[in-house]
Amino acid sequence: MDEQGLNDAAILLMSLGEEEAGEVFKHLSPKEVQKLGETIARMRTVSREKVGDVVRRFTDEAAAQSLLVSDTGTYVRSVLKRALGDDKAALLLDRILQGGDVSGIESLKWMDSLAVAELLRNEHPQIAAAILVHLDPEQASAILEQFNDRQRGEILLRIATLEGIQPVALKDLNEVLYKALAGTDKVRKSSLGGVAATAEIVNLLGSGTDVTALESIREHDPDLAQKIMDKMFVFDDVMRLDDRAIQAVLREVVSETLVVALKGAQPELRDKFLSNMSSRAAEALREDLESRGPMRLSEVEAQQKEILKTVRRLADEGQIALSGGGDDAFV
Repeated sequence: MDEQGLNDAAILLMSLGEEEAGEVFKHLSPKEVQKLGETIARMRTVSREKVGDVVRRFTDEAAAQSLLVSDTGTYVRSVLKRALGDDKAALLLDRILQGGDVSGIESLKWMDSLAVAELLRNEHPQIAAAILVHLDPEQASAILEQFNDRQRGEILLRIATLEGIQPVALKDLNEVLYKALAGTDKVRKSSLGGVAATAEIVNLLGSGTDVTALESIREHDPDLAQKIMDKMFVFDDVMRLDDRAIQAVLREVVSETLVVALKGAQPELRDKFLSNMSSRAAEALREDLESRGPMRLSEVEAQQKEILKTVRRLADEGQIALSGGGDDAFV
């Protein structure tokens, strides 16, 4: 959801009142709740006209909705297979259509990264890996930051080498949370892991930690470490994006993040962004870059990772295409 969508959703929720808004929040993901909560907290005043416009558009859209298909499960299965192919569709369908109680996995998504790390710290790396692949890569990387280098490397190695998925994998992992963490059950393999998933998690690890993690994997399997590196998309790889993709990223990134991120970027990458901005915006950015004094490398890398998160989100939404360090598409 873009910034405008978040603002409109926040206005709509505030217009509903506390009780009704609370019911809506129950159906949102943790990340959606956090983003909407932050947006609402930042709002001070909204014009009556703006509120009326948001409510009117929502009412019109809601009134236009109708049941288009009788069997939505069959429909979404067919559409996803046509769009993504059998393998990718199967991965998403397990998440979308899996019935039953998923409170175990869902509860982790609401927990602080340190709390989840403490829950998994003394468990076998295979169990931790099978659980982490079901979490958002950003949350998984934050959890892995809480482990020491050896544990982190062992878990990432297992995420990278996970193979096969069972139709009831999500349900099985719920049982793992209640039974296997006590060491009484085996973890079933899940194709939610693999090289691409590991690359995405490593990309989000803190400065220096990503290098250490890759070196740990390299000690066990040099070829696997290289495959992960080939799939990683780092800030310099933004040069691979076409102009349309760069323009889409610029619409999503705030100016302060861009200034800090480009402070430590190669001149060619700076020019890539500047050439896709209006002359006025480009000149303002040049002035900001020239006037900004020395900055900590950790701060620059943190803002570069924020831009990478935006790039990955746009790629996941199908708005842009990107390539990793290798020749294969990384989406």
